[in-house]
Amino acid sequence: MNSTSIIKIRNLNITYDNHCKKNLPAIKNINLDIPKNKITMIIGPSGCGKTTLLKSLNRLHDIIDNVKVEGKVEIAGEDIYHPQHLIPELRRKVGLVHQKPTPLPFSIKKNVAYGLKIHNKLKREELNKKVRQSLEKVHLWDEVKDRLESSATDLSVGQQQRLSIARAIAVSPEVLLCDEVTSALDPISSKKVEELMVSLSKDLTIVVVSHVLRQVRRLADYVIFIYLGKIVEYGPTETFFNNPQKKLTKNYINGLIS
Repeated sequence: MNSTSIIKIRNLNITYDNHCKKNLPAIKNINLDIPKNKITMIIGPSGCGKTTLLKSLNRLHDIIDNVKVEGKVEIAGEDIYHPQHLIPELRRKVGLVHQKPTPLPFSIKKNVAYGLKIHNKLKREELNKKVRQSLEKVHLWDEVKDRLESSATDLSVGQQQRLSIARAIAVSPEVLLCDEVTSALDPISSKKVEELMVSLSKDLTIVVVSHVLRQVRRLADYVIFIYLGKIVEYGPTETFFNNPQKKLTKNYINGLIS
């Protein structure tokens, strides 16, 4: 095991048992060590388990009926699937930003303060300070400081996505999960979010699902290639793209698998 790994996955299997996917393993025997304060990106064809793997890292499968999870996932030394592990604390430690921006139907300020009020008992002055710091980290403060009480849904899509990230990081998580967070954005907004992820990775471990190989080359420190629920190849970005070890990886990089 790598001593610098913050996430350690051992023998992880996730199986759906419903009318659409009867006993179909979505994730099969996954073993991974994900390094701290790096950007690790998960790639692979649609429907091959990328998002399923990502959501297993903060137990979002708990809200879905008939999903069986086997194996072990440790984050910062804690087994997150242990029966006594506290889910609210896990969700604070491991934030998730979805593909589609998800502003809450509140003001901009209340969106950022939402998690802070749940997880912390802060005086108004300290709460306002945390809100500002979070908005500054996502480079949104200067754009919204004069309309903090305005509805978050009035923001542009790109701003909404940065607001979603601000809300996730306000509670000081250790890990940030991002599920194709730029796919709904225009090129300018996408570039801002990419730059933001690089900046945040100095203090956070970031795990990203992406379907854009150019983006993966630009951003990733490490790449996980998943195909039909299994890890095909995992390694540093430069090695992954310039010297892939598996034929399947080469075919995917060269566009022969979609």
